[in-house]
Amino acid sequence: MSARFDAIGMVVSDMAASVAFYRRLGFAFPEGSEVHEHAEAELPGGLRLMLDTEEVVRSFHAGWEPPSGGGRTSLALRCGSPAEVDALFAELAGAGARVGVKPWDAVWGQRYAVVLDPDGNGVDLYAPLPAGE
Repeated sequence: MSARFDAIGMVVSDMAASVAFYRRLGFAFPEGSEVHEHAEAELPGGLRLMLDTEEVVRSFHAGWEPPSGGGRTSLALRCGSPAEVDALFAELAGAGARVGVKPWDAVWGQRYAVVLDPDGNGVDLYAPLPAGE
């Protein structure tokens, strides 16, 4: 079998808000992406994050409606240190991102926090805690 995992696709209700949010997380969307119905950012290892507006998805999936009840997707981003988790969380919350879970030291040995993207999808921020904590 030659199929391989290539991309993560997400449907967004507001392309400009979503592109701005994910750019704050370091995703390199090309300039002008915020005004299109489809946008892609290359990820390390050759994967891509693809964003599509609800309108473009409806155009090729007759009868499609967005799921109700909030986000159904989550992404997890490993940060370089526990302090980076705190700093990135503070930056995103300060820019208006909704807070899912404030930074805390998880029992499994990670500094962990959750912010929500403009569509309510969780974005986990984490970093291993130093040994002995």
